[in-house]
Amino acid sequence: MTQHPGLLRTAPLRGETTSSLIRRIAGRYGMEAKALRSCWQWRNYPPTYDGGGARADAEVLLNTPGRQLLADLCGVEEDVLARALPSWGQEDAKLSAGKDGVPAAAWRTGGAVAGPVAFGCRLCTARRTGTTVRVARYAPRWERVCTRHRRWLLDADADQPLEHFDLLDVPEMTAAQRRWAGVARRAVRAGVEPERVFALAHAVVARWWEQALTWERETIWPRRLHQVAGGNAGTELERWRIVGRDAVVFPEVVAVADALLDPAMAELAWRASGGTRPRVRGGDDPLCHRLGERVDRDWLGPLIAADHGGPLSGWRGAIVRARRGGGPPGWRDDPWHLKREQQPATMAGQLRVMAAETQVRGSGTRWRATVSAERRFHITQLLDEAREELVQLRGVQSGTTAEVARTLLEHLSQSADLIDRAVLHTAAAAVAAGVALEEVAQWSRLPAEELSQILAAGRSKD
Repeated sequence: MTQHPGLLRTAPLRGETTSSLIRRIAGRYGMEAKALRSCWQWRNYPPTYDGGGARADAEVLLNTPGRQLLADLCGVEEDVLARALPSWGQEDAKLSAGKDGVPAAAWRTGGAVAGPVAFGCRLCTARRTGTTVRVARYAPRWERVCTRHRRWLLDADADQPLEHFDLLDVPEMTAAQRRWAGVARRAVRAGVEPERVFALAHAVVARWWEQALTWERETIWPRRLHQVAGGNAGTELERWRIVGRDAVVFPEVVAVADALLDPAMAELAWRASGGTRPRVRGGDDPLCHRLGERVDRDWLGPLIAADHGGPLSGWRGAIVRARRGGGPPGWRDDPWHLKREQQPATMAGQLRVMAAETQVRGSGTRWRATVSAERRFHITQLLDEAREELVQLRGVQSGTTAEVARTLLEHLSQSADLIDRAVLHTAAAAVAAGVALEEVAQWSRLPAEELSQILAAGRSKD
């Protein structure tokens, strides 16, 4: 093999992982990928999923002789490989500089090297190479629709067998992909990196996705989810909600990104906050009403307005603080800053959690295994809303006594009510999971008899 390099030319695909290219080269020569990889000296073992299988997003870093060897094997010049493979020029401490001339390689995961890795479209690969094979390539989450073949390309870092969703019956997905190009251009004109706009919009809509479990009037997302699931999500609805989330919500993410770049939306956020005289937002929030219209849900405004602790609140808070002034500049005034805790969990992360929770059941095991997703989200929402109420009190202790007292007392009483409700919902969940009522009462600082009556009244009301 090494004495007759380049017998069969194998061109790289744009954004392809080096590991994927090595696998395709082996296929061209009728070899197992493992046999071809023996041409390099490996410094570590290939990454695997928790279940033990080889990761589809595994990546390879090469030293200088290793890169030269790969170029010979695929019959392609190194400068071409450097332009096509994002990991090509990256170094690794485990690899020698190659002064001894020994080709060496080290395994990594793609996400730790150059960003998210997705499966490539097999039909596009066949069109380019003449063979229908699996390809892994770096692709941001706003470039996951193959508009030619109407497919949504899934993350490659998750331990699940699917590579894509068919979008033939979901034309709005392809339309959203085409629309994103215009939104990205608007972001650049506004002086914002498109990836930051997408990340914030994705976090906003992913939060809605969790809330939608309780939206009685929501029909769009259930329809799309069943369609990408092959017609019916069946008894694995929870798993499909994890695997299908990013695809199903993509049109709304693009619509929200477009809306947040609109100066008129910033003006609505300013007016809804009370301007220079802060006030508690109500269910008639014009910003939330307009957002609902932008995602074709004119009934959604009051439900968004009731959620005070998410990334949308962070965006509008930064808009309002920047207009009011009075504080030092910094990231808190950046409307596109997304806090780490507000970043949506990835598909791979959610699947790992679900796998861990299904191994053991019972009240003494894991909270997420015994408390429903709806109740967990409701508790989180109450805590976020209470936190947002308290955040609104920063810098308000100036002005007349009546104005300051009114603002403080309104926000403090509202946050106290939210915390009390979160305490009761948490206590009810713990007792329902089998935790002793006496222990829950002690942690809640409530008499056991009183807590029992409150929980009984709540169950009766439900």
